[in-house]
Amino acid sequence: MAAGGTRAKGRNTPLFDPELEHLPPEARWREWMNRVEAVIFAASQPVSRTDLARVVGRNCNIDLLIEDIREELRGRPYDLVKVAGGYQHRTRPAYADAIRTVSGAAERAVDLSQSEALVLMTIAYFQPITRSELSTFFGREISRDLIASLRNFGFIGFGPRSPKPGAPYTYVTTKAFLSHFGLETLRDLPDYEALEDAGLRSKDRALAGDLMQLKVEDEGGE
Repeated sequence: MAAGGTRAKGRNTPLFDPELEHLPPEARWREWMNRVEAVIFAASQPVSRTDLARVVGRNCNIDLLIEDIREELRGRPYDLVKVAGGYQHRTRPAYADAIRTVSGAAERAVDLSQSEALVLMTIAYFQPITRSELSTFFGREISRDLIASLRNFGFIGFGPRSPKPGAPYTYVTTKAFLSHFGLETLRDLPDYEALEDAGLRSKDRALAGDLMQLKVEDEGGE
């Protein structure tokens, strides 16, 4: 009985066909577009090119496919954007107020304090970096509570252990950080390449005091 059930299940479960060679080229391209858009629409996180390649033919140009999808979305209140190393549907900024009016408090707000924003920016530009190095950079202790707050937002995580005595944890930004701030990679940070070209992204120089020291104000609980 069990064997019969297994065979029946096998007969009723067709193999997924990414190539679609039985379709004429135009219909095949349309189906690939539909598949890619459906996968991205259903995902809660940006979808990588590797995952998208699983649902289309081996010779499909995903970049051209995405361009055609985006062209069809012109005039719609949402777009298909490349962010955090993948693709995601995003509503257009012009409709942010309308969305907030309906979602209200149900939407989780990300309200960073000035201290959190400055520390997050520093981690983004100088990662991997330890809490001790952050404290040296700012000229005052960066509390564990502040680091925990950024981790709770999902914006930072643990990086490799530092080679310094005690092998302290380092901190790095996450894909959630890229996604929230609409960045494809860290190189999309403001003035990233300009700072790099000028040698201003040197963590050693920052810790030696060669760079301008940013001020983190005292806040309760820190």
